[in-house]
This record gives sequence, structure tokens and C-alpha cells, in this order.
Amino acid sequence: MTPQDRAERAAKVMWDDDPASQGLGMSLDQIGPGTAVISMTVRADMANGHGICHGGFIFALADSAFAFACNSYNHRVVAQHNSITYLAPGKLGERLVATAREASRAGRSGIYDVTVTGEDGRNVALFRGHSRQISGTHFDEND
Repeated sequence: MTPQDRAERAAKVMWDDDPASQGLGMSLDQIGPGTAVISMTVRADMANGHGICHGGFIFALADSAFAFACNSYNHRVVAQHNSITYLAPGKLGERLVATAREASRAGRSGIYDVTVTGEDGRNVALFRGHSRQISGTHFDEND
């Protein structure tokens, strides 16, 4: 099994059991070893009192991209610590794209950087996730 095959299979298992990301209208657009791209259109029910995307939804989008990137090696991995910096508002009706990239992976710990961009390419948010591998895999590689 190639690393790309492993990432795709792990992502399918995770996606099939992820009602949160699906319920927010996210789509898994790209997956690879240590990387993921997930997008979401900002709906009216995601707006805050300023008429822009609530930061919690932007965080959820970035967190989902982080989760798929760090679970792409067929090891169960959870978040240990996350932080986000908001740079520009997400606009109603706009498709936001979260691109996660592995910055470091050693032993059971990893660090992943996620950039959330708007349709015009502007940076909406920068997210850094610290991961921790736990026991188990997403699928049996001998099947």
C-alpha cells in the first residue's frame, strides 16, 4: 500500500463517521500523507451579529482539515492543543478553504499548520494544531 493509498483509505473511514463536518456542509477536497484540503460555504446560519462568519465555524473548518491531515498515516490521532488567529472576515455565501500541512511529526506528536483562505485568495485565519497519537488504527492494513 502506498502512502497516498493509506491516506485516502484512512480519510474515507474517518469521513464516513464524521457527521459534524458533513453537517456543516464541508467537503474533503484533497488528502495526502500529512496534508488535507477541506472547504465549506458560509451559510446564513453561520453568521454572527456582525453579519460575517462566526469564528467558531472557521475554527471548526480548520480543525477538520487538521484532523484529516494528522490521521492520514492510519494511526488514530487526536488534538492536544490548537490555536487560531483570525485575519479577515469570512463572508456570507463565500467558499472558505482550509489547507493543512504537516510542520513536524516525531514519535507520537505532530504539529500542523492550517491556512484558511477566502475565494479571493486572502488569508482568513491561521491555525496551528498539536496532535497526539493514541492507540488503534482506522482500518486493518492486512484486509
